[in-house]
Amino acid sequence: MEIEKSSDSVRAVNRALNILMAFTATDYELTAGDLLKRVDLSRPTLYRLLSTLEQSQFLISEGEPQKFRLGPSVAHLAHVWTASLDINEIAQPMMRRIWETTGETVALFVPQGADRLCVAEIPSLQPLSFKRGVGYKERLALGASGRAILAFGDQDPVQIKGLIQGIKISLTEYEKELGLTRQRGYAISREELIAGAVAIAAPFFSGNGQAAGSIGVFGPTVRMNEERIDQLGTLLKRESEHLSKALGFSGATN
Repeated sequence: MEIEKSSDSVRAVNRALNILMAFTATDYELTAGDLLKRVDLSRPTLYRLLSTLEQSQFLISEGEPQKFRLGPSVAHLAHVWTASLDINEIAQPMMRRIWETTGETVALFVPQGADRLCVAEIPSLQPLSFKRGVGYKERLALGASGRAILAFGDQDPVQIKGLIQGIKISLTEYEKELGLTRQRGYAISREELIAGAVAIAAPFFSGNGQAAGSIGVFGPTVRMNEERIDQLGTLLKRESEHLSKALGFSGATN
């Protein structure tokens, strides 16, 4: 009898979780009819679980017809989960795979206002290599690591114009470069900040879909021909997608 009760309880929890997972960023309001199409439940069972989820504030409802949306208890859990994230630690497997595949310096950058900050780095062991180190800060508008973030950000032309102030490039040319970055899915810079260096960087995203930073590879021009740059760009996109998913992002990165 106790085993049966336990099994029923587990089944009820699974069904409740399926209801919560039926909501998405684009379908954040659903009627009972919508939910019945997405979860394999009878109408009485669905309404019973909806009532329980509302009582615990995992769901709230309003309107006529009644529409349900995620409630403050979900927001509380999201806040706790986000606060527990350590991007440096989460990104280590992705950075390590890139480093082992390329042999070049790999770095993780996050935006800080108008700047970007290096929060993790695995330096290349090759005699000819480039590195900046954890704590290195640079303007967000400069270099591949910054443009990878800006290209997928939500800044308007006025904000972009302010970010490139003092840089010898027009707003039109800079926005064109951001467009190319979005098209490729990664940014490239050649000898922009360091003579003889090439950088390739791809953005990663947080659970709310915002560009949370970038992963970059840095190496000398003698090892960075066009074919290798394309290969590194593909590798970075793949690993940045893994990092985005680990941070809770479920959409398409480009």
